[in-house]
Amino acid sequence: MKPDTKNAKERPALLDLKQLKVCPLAQRQSLTKVEEILISPDAAPAPCPDSATAILHQCAHKIRAARKHGANVLLMYGAHLLRNGAALLVERMMARGWITHLATNGAGSIHDWEYAFLGRSTESVQQNVATGTFGAWQETGRNIHLALLAGGLVNEGYGQALGRFIAEDGITLPTEQSLAQQVKAHPSHPLTPARADLLQAMRNHKLPSGRIEVAHRWKYASIFGQAFLHDVPLTVHPGIGYDIISNHPMFNGAVIGRAADLDFRKFGAAVEGLDGGVVLSIGSAIMGPQVFEKSLSCVNNLRLQRGRSIVHDHTIYVVDIQDGGNWNWTQGEPPKANPAYYLRFCKSFSRMGGTMQYVCCDNVTFVHHVYRRLCQL
Repeated sequence: MKPDTKNAKERPALLDLKQLKVCPLAQRQSLTKVEEILISPDAAPAPCPDSATAILHQCAHKIRAARKHGANVLLMYGAHLLRNGAALLVERMMARGWITHLATNGAGSIHDWEYAFLGRSTESVQQNVATGTFGAWQETGRNIHLALLAGGLVNEGYGQALGRFIAEDGITLPTEQSLAQQVKAHPSHPLTPARADLLQAMRNHKLPSGRIEVAHRWKYASIFGQAFLHDVPLTVHPGIGYDIISNHPMFNGAVIGRAADLDFRKFGAAVEGLDGGVVLSIGSAIMGPQVFEKSLSCVNNLRLQRGRSIVHDHTIYVVDIQDGGNWNWTQGEPPKANPAYYLRFCKSFSRMGGTMQYVCCDNVTFVHHVYRRLCQL
């Protein structure tokens, strides 16, 4: 078969995402609903494996001890924790001061916003990729970008900007004229890139100045919205092209990257307060270990320059439903010939100093049991 040289010459060097056709989110067949997934903190938790019982008890005591001495408790979670209905549990733990910082990936932010706005989320990847509709939803891409664009004007990171957008039901944008004047008058100002990005977005996508109201009827089911209301830092650690907000005419990697840059620095500040603290990495096979190891290295680098000791006496609990490679991770990492060596979410955390425990357990079940034990102490 001869190569199709005619079509090859017509192929674009770059996809023009501005030409993407997006559909109303309400038209999507969503697979999960708030009313069906939310777990009441007052309900009895589902059974957990017998092997996890002692670790759950220890975890609750470690969290209580950390908070008593002013050390941080970090919850790093994947989107499935939210999708499995843990929002109310996490809210209670924030409200009682047991969690001092939350971190998630881009998917965690997207599902969170969709639940808060529409009361449902999740789609069939296989079916919708085939029809070109996967991720191509007008409100999701538009509103998350709006939140980040507005947040950039006041130096807010991804998590804070989206949390504010949900909690306050929208944003207020300045006029194009005022933005243009600021960019022209102060080209080297730290906020000039954010102002220029918003100005361009307003012109290209006909965004109005003034108040843009976006009602979030299910904000009680939003970890982001509740974290903002409780003034608990929540950071987002996305990848460019990882998340469905890339499948939208408003996609702007600079806007996402700027917000994520701030959040990486904010997460590092939380790691700085981790001496004697606790890390909960729950259902995060990639984001959790990758972001934590870089942040910890940055903190140790800065401490050592100032003659201080590195982060110490912290305890890490890694939770997933995989069997951990049938390896006892309290004894360090396995040799490279063992398949367990390639479980990044176990291996990376086992290298991070302190004490690391791996728990094979359903993620929301683990959180529910820890919450109940914290209430009993």
